[in-house]
Amino acid sequence: MRNFIDFYNNTMYPFKLSLFPLLLMLFLSTTTPSVSTNEHVTNIKSLPPPQPNMNPHELETLFKIMESISNDQNWRKSHPNPCQQGSSWLGIECKKNTNLDNDHDNNIYHVTRLDFGTHPNPTCKKTATFPSLIFQLPNLESVFFIQCFTQTKTRISVQENRILQQLSLRSNPSLIGTIPPQISSLKSLQILTLSQNNLLGQIPEQIFTLNSLVHLDLSYNKLTGKIPNQIGSLNNLVGLDLSYNSFTSPIPYTIGQLKTLQKLDLSSNSFTGKIPETIENLQFLNFLALSNNKLTGNFPKGMNKLQELQYFLMDDNPMSIKLPEEFSQLHKLQELSLSASGYSGEIPSSYSQLLNLTTLSLQNNLLTGEIPMEFSRLSHMYHLNLSRNLLDGIVPFNSSFLKRLGRNLDLSGNPGLCLNPHEGVNGIYIGVNVCGSKNNSSSITMPLKNRCEEASFGVITSLFLVCVLCILELFFFV
Repeated sequence: MRNFIDFYNNTMYPFKLSLFPLLLMLFLSTTTPSVSTNEHVTNIKSLPPPQPNMNPHELETLFKIMESISNDQNWRKSHPNPCQQGSSWLGIECKKNTNLDNDHDNNIYHVTRLDFGTHPNPTCKKTATFPSLIFQLPNLESVFFIQCFTQTKTRISVQENRILQQLSLRSNPSLIGTIPPQISSLKSLQILTLSQNNLLGQIPEQIFTLNSLVHLDLSYNKLTGKIPNQIGSLNNLVGLDLSYNSFTSPIPYTIGQLKTLQKLDLSSNSFTGKIPETIENLQFLNFLALSNNKLTGNFPKGMNKLQELQYFLMDDNPMSIKLPEEFSQLHKLQELSLSASGYSGEIPSSYSQLLNLTTLSLQNNLLTGEIPMEFSRLSHMYHLNLSRNLLDGIVPFNSSFLKRLGRNLDLSGNPGLCLNPHEGVNGIYIGVNVCGSKNNSSSITMPLKNRCEEASFGVITSLFLVCVLCILELFFFV
């Protein structure tokens, strides 16, 4: 019998199973209720969708803004909960309510920043116009419209808002009209950028009541008129850019009241008169641009007090004076640009004290005399343009200085300048010929010392020939 059982087990059940797995399977089959796959899927689908974590009114306002600005997608369907992680889009930032006094609001999120116009942020459709609804978002702190209003003409329309801190509208060719005085109702505004648009008219005086302003940029528009004296009331201003407009009249003396100012750009306007004396009060100023205006007269006596100044750009102004020595005391200067402004006289050798200078542009003036020899000690200099002046003499730079500047050295248009023949430039054209070369049209074709040596050599040669003739005459006639 045992032999038969063994034969049966080995033949009919070649896979031997232990008792424990069989018992486990039996236990599971009796304790676990059977659930079909279809039932499980149905239960998941029946779960309610996640509830929005935003105030319903704010959410609806946001959707209306998005629908008026961008048609990139159906915002209501693609992002039903914009402030929820995983559902938000690039160009939106939200913050949780921090008001712990209201327990029911602790999990509510608010929109704090919106960006429009450039990829990867939502792009603007051709019919987009400025949405004044943004001021109804109760916690919005920053909003950016960059290359957004490009097809349909629109104007800035402002509603009172005491939360907004940054309003930036840049590169919007279809943004027209004047700057609305109502912008003064944005009491918390710190940064106002309205650059590269088509705004016109004067700056409303009300804008200077925004005492929280830190940065004001109205550049590249069609603004006109004079700068109101009230500009001096912006006590916290760090950056002021009014460049590339059509402002006229003198620069207001109240500019000197902006004692925290670090950047001042008034270039490419039609400002007249002198630089105001009060500019000496801008002790933190490190960037000053006044190029392409109609400024005249002497520089303020206190210019040397601007000890933080690193960049001073004042090209294309009818100054018609000598270069001021005071600039040599601005030891942090890295760039000094005073081209095409009628400066005359010699270049002050004291400018060689500007050891941090990397760029010096004095082209298209009436400068005379020689290039200061001390300039060769300016080890940080990498761009020097002295072209189209009346300079003369020998270029005082050694070969290492010439190689370091290379094509960034331009001395052309100075007929009296020539280069020491011992200082090669390896074929790099710097605008002058080698002293003594036939191609040099200068009246000074070589150093004075060499000319004297040549003259001495000519005299000695003549005396030698006379002596030879005398000897020959004695030899033949004796």
